[in-house]
Amino acid sequence: MKSERHVLAILVENYSGTLSKVAGLFTRRGYNIDSLNVAETMDHKTSRITVTVTGDEKILEQITKQLNKLVNVIKITDLTSKKSIQRELMFIKVSSNIENRNEIIQMTNVFKGKTVDISLKSITIELTGDEDKNNAFIELVKPFGIIELVRTGLTAIERG
Repeated sequence: MKSERHVLAILVENYSGTLSKVAGLFTRRGYNIDSLNVAETMDHKTSRITVTVTGDEKILEQITKQLNKLVNVIKITDLTSKKSIQRELMFIKVSSNIENRNEIIQMTNVFKGKTVDISLKSITIELTGDEDKNNAFIELVKPFGIIELVRTGLTAIERG
């Protein structure tokens, strides 16, 4: 079976320890979480966990079965094969000076990013997009020197 990336949206009861139980399930089974994003929904009693995991259909089936056994799990949606919107937020601090600052800002504008901080030695950029877009921007600014990079991990919602 072919191993591919799967995006799972997991609606859970918003109780202390729920995230730990969900993450622990992956750990106990030896499945690596590529990214994990969690936040409260419009209903403060529920949270939405978006998990990205790599594996074949059999692994995904096992993960889904095990998640469904957890008391706090309300619903699991596999967004992999459905039409969905997927994004991640990234902050990247790039080494800069007066000579190259405008070039970095122009690149940021092309990628529809936002300059959120400038100092004498660096510029911090906020970029939202799919992983390919964010990775392309990272490659573009690498020659300037990346000081720090923070990514939220993928979050996704089904279209329609």
